[in-house]
Amino acid sequence: VTKVAVVVAAVAIVRVVAGMVVFVFVVAIVAIAVVVGVVAAAVVVVAVVVVSTIIIIVVVAAVVAVVAVLHVVFVIVVVVAFVDAVVVVAAAAIVVSPLLLLLSS
Repeated sequence: VTKVAVVVAAVAIVRVVAGMVVFVFVVAIVAIAVVVGVVAAAVVVVAVVVVSTIIIIVVVAAVVAVVAVLHVVFVIVVVVAFVDAVVVVAAAAIVVSPLLLLLSS
């Protein structure tokens, strides 16, 4: 009877130890999966932040470039209008001055 009891107790102990080992492996695998998932999520978040920052920088650079081009166009238009006004005033003076001379004499 004692030999049977020892064998039964030994089998029970082996089963408990085996179950604990399996449980530890499962917990370790789940922990590794959680860590990998957290790292992957962090990588995705960093990638999204980097990409969105790059997009914002590109958009801001494009807006600055468009504003600079519009500023240059505006300056050119103002200069052309000023030159045009000077030419018109000079032409009017050239036309009007002989008439004034004729009228004054």
